[in-house]
Amino acid sequence: MDKVIKAVPLEDYRIDILTSSGVAGVFDVKPYLQGRVFQELRDEAYFRQVRPAHHGIAWPHEQDFSADTIIHDIRQAQGKAGGIAESARQEI
Repeated sequence: MDKVIKAVPLEDYRIDILTSSGVAGVFDVKPYLQGRVFQELRDEAYFRQVRPAHHGIAWPHEQDFSADTIIHDIRQAQGKAGGIAESARQEI
């Protein structure tokens, strides 16, 4: 099972992630902030308390994301970015 080994909070509710299998990227938490469970994460000082835990990431009051969710979202974002870059190359 993949495990988050680095979680560095960034601006705009994003987290720089590295997993034990080498998956690296930025996990965007913004889409999840509307849910009641993650409401406390809107406080930037609290958001910055993120840490690797239980194979994923967690905050002091037990809000968490699994490594599977994080990796899925990172790969989706990288796929979209790759598609945009490919479209730009084709236009040249």
